[in-house]
Order: sequence, then C-alpha cells, then structure tokens
Amino acid sequence: MIAPHIAIEPSILYLGTPVVLITTLNEDGTANVAPMSSAWWLGWRAMLGLQTASQTPQNMIRTGECVLNLATVEQVDAVNKLARLTGTKDMKQRLGYAYEPRKFEVAGLTQVASETVAAPRVLECPIQLEAVLAERHDMMADDPQVAGLISAFEVRITRVHVHPDLLMDGHENRIDPGKWQPLIMNFQKLYGVSNIEAAPSRLAEIEEKSYHMPDIDRAREDILAAVG
Repeated sequence: MIAPHIAIEPSILYLGTPVVLITTLNEDGTANVAPMSSAWWLGWRAMLGLQTASQTPQNMIRTGECVLNLATVEQVDAVNKLARLTGTKDMKQRLGYAYEPRKFEVAGLTQVASETVAAPRVLECPIQLEAVLAERHDMMADDPQVAGLISAFEVRITRVHVHPDLLMDGHENRIDPGKWQPLIMNFQKLYGVSNIEAAPSRLAEIEEKSYHMPDIDRAREDILAAVG
C-alpha cells in the first residue's frame, strides 16, 4: 500500500538538473566562468535561469553569446571552487560570495577557443555547447518584490563539441547516454548518475534523427560565417 502524500513548503525546488559551467566575456575581454544548474534543453535551444544582475547574464546581454560547458563528476572540485565566487560586486557578496575576477585560474580550468562565438570553452568539460542569445524572459514579473531580479535566457546552440569517447558506437552524431554521466545538482547537493538503464524506453524506439530541427541548419550557416 502506498502511503498518503503530505503537503510541504520547501524553500527551493531544485529537483535534479545538470550542472553547467557558463563561459562569457567580460567588458575588458577577459573570460568569466560560472556554475549554474537551472537549465533545460529542447531541440537546439536551451533555457537558462539566472539572477539578472550577476556577471554572467550581464555579459550575455551585452555580447549576445555564451558557451554551456557540461560537467561530470570529474569536474566536481572545479565546480565547488567556483560555487561561492562572483565576477561582480553585487548582492551575492551579502550571501557570502567572494569577488574573484580570475575564476579559470582559481578553478584550475583551461580555456580553449570557440568556433562561432568569442567566449572560450572549458577544455575539461566533455560536452561544450556554443550559443547565441535568442531572447530574455523576465521571471516572477507579476511580483513587484522580485520583478526584474531573475530571468530565463533562451539561447540557440551554434556548435556542439563532444569528446569522442561519448559517441554511440557506429554513429558520428549521437551521444551514448550510457557513456555520458552528467553531474547533477539535487537540492544544492552534487550527485553523479548511474549508467544502468532502468528499463527499455518506448520513446527510444523513435529514430533520433526524427527530431532534427531547423536550428541545426542555422548552426551550420553560423559556422560558415565564422570561418569567412
């Protein structure tokens, strides 16, 4: 017999999402890297929930681009080193964050040039998604106490970089979910995931190429434009 549920009021609803290291360019041309986990994907688009006044979203608004570097458990030390750092002197310092303009060096991460955007990629992350800003959506705009403080940024992916060890055998454009092990933020705690499939998926019976979206063709045009 299943026990009855109870109603609760948790302060956060971080029910398990992948950790992303977002890289952007600061006004002086230096690189900023920041961890976040309020991210989800559909096609070649991603939605990123960010505190609007922070350095990363401000850089995205100014430059119109970023790179989403997806972390695994192997990058957990770097994620923790970055977790309480901020690239701007904003309200985060009142929460105990420390201002640090040299985040790459502090975290021990390596910058590598992107192909379609100016922001660098993080070499250590096995999946790197170059992206351009498509739209900014204000969240909680119906509440005057917090209106303008949080935004959801819609970005369009322009280039996907994947470590070859993650590719599905016999496929050049498919990531093997059994090999890809994202780092997960689950109620502010960091977890790895199992590579054991719980059960055969009915959804996986649909050929993956059936989900091909026009953004992939647009991304190819972006690459051609970038190389001149």
